[in-house]
Amino acid sequence: MKIALMDSGIGLLAAAAAVRRLRPDAELVLSSDPDGMPWGPRTPADLTGRALDVARAAAAHRPDALIVACNTASVHSLPPLRAELEPGIPVIGTVPAIKPAAAAGGRVAIWATPATTGSPYQRGLIGEFAAGARVTEVPCPGLADAVEAADDDAVAATVAAAAALTPADVTDVVLGCTHYELVETAIRAALAARTQGAKLLFHGSAEAVAVQALRRIGARPEPGLPATGGLTVLRSGRLGALPGAALGYAEGRLLAGRDATVG
Repeated sequence: MKIALMDSGIGLLAAAAAVRRLRPDAELVLSSDPDGMPWGPRTPADLTGRALDVARAAAAHRPDALIVACNTASVHSLPPLRAELEPGIPVIGTVPAIKPAAAAGGRVAIWATPATTGSPYQRGLIGEFAAGARVTEVPCPGLADAVEAADDDAVAATVAAAAALTPADVTDVVLGCTHYELVETAIRAALAARTQGAKLLFHGSAEAVAVQALRRIGARPEPGLPATGGLTVLRSGRLGALPGAALGYAEGRLLAGRDATVG
């Protein structure tokens, strides 16, 4: 079994680690775009061109499925990616977990990039899945970049700024960018101070897309299997190593423990 994941940078680590935990025997292909990142400020057409190049590099390794582990690319590029790769390679997009967050009808905060916050895409998801909940969209400028650089001070500053915009009575927090799942602990700590320790539910996408990828290829989670899966890293189409910043996160260290080189 071989599963590929793509993103502009290391936001794919969360979903890749989820796949690794669910299927330790799976071969993983991580395809990113350090030459073209960040994707967020690009036009939709330009972003789609970059995403197609990254996907083609992964597809050359003949994976059984491809996870688009990037909310921005899923918003703008999923149809052309599917048009080119399916049905030969199932393509699984990443959607913010608004539906499960809103299910209880509580106070929901959606942390996302400024480009996604207020977008027709996100507003459409809110209208479809969160009509019975009170929803606050929280823009997080600079947070994805800080996570990408594994810059703890910048992460702390950007998380604190987003926490200040989050209602104090929030009950559910949607992590609407794959990068944010890598710093969930920091986000939890900042919001604990904001909400005076109230119990919050956090909703990411990593495990859900991992399970969906397995389902699409007729497989199931078997976390007890031997850890035999290897790792291939592609950086703007070139064979490479996990970036050093990846080791700043538990997910990256998990993947690096499987005979991976780190640059």
